[in-house]
Amino acid sequence: MLFFHPMDFLIIIAFIVSLWAQFRVKSTFNRWSEVKSASGLTGYDAARRMLDRNGLQDVPIEPVPGRLSDHYDPIHRVVRLSEPVYYENSISAISVACHEVGHAIQHQNSYPMLVIRHRMFPVVRLSSGIAPFLLIAGFLLDSLNLIGFGIIFFAAAVAFQLVTLPVEFNASSRARDLMISEGFITRDEERGVAKVLNAAALTYVAAALIALLELLKYIMIFTSNRE
Repeated sequence: MLFFHPMDFLIIIAFIVSLWAQFRVKSTFNRWSEVKSASGLTGYDAARRMLDRNGLQDVPIEPVPGRLSDHYDPIHRVVRLSEPVYYENSISAISVACHEVGHAIQHQNSYPMLVIRHRMFPVVRLSSGIAPFLLIAGFLLDSLNLIGFGIIFFAAAVAFQLVTLPVEFNASSRARDLMISEGFITRDEERGVAKVLNAAALTYVAAALIALLELLKYIMIFTSNRE
């Protein structure tokens, strides 16, 4: 049961797409990092204004080391921006910064998919660590019971990735709409913002696709060996 499975062809293709998506997000970010925004706002400026105008004056913004390490921390309610985003005035910087603020606004408004994602996280953190061991043990011992339990735990992790997709797309949509309405970008700059945000979203789609294909593979192995 450990040998090459027909589904592996699709998984390899999805993995290649994932590598391409990661390359694209980096190259797109670098490309639009060289284009200064007409508003003159840095990533920090744009994030701070967007937070303040949405009643989130109490949410701080912190610079963090690294590149593309930007994220919103829902536990401590902090927007953390990588140093290139925090300090720079570029299309990439304000796009990424406003996307992370989009998550903070989701949190404030109890966006349903974000609420589900937060509730799933403790379970998924446990199940994603257990699933590989159950699956490997099941294959090595030729135990359908262990494989079945592994599939259940792995399915929780896949569900988490699928729930993440609308959360990310919604945050980008909120960011783009607010950037336009608040005058952070001009109509001519919308194209650059869309490219940056869409490139980032593609990485989540590719990761979810790989996980889903792997889950289908395990289910097919499980069902074929029960017959």
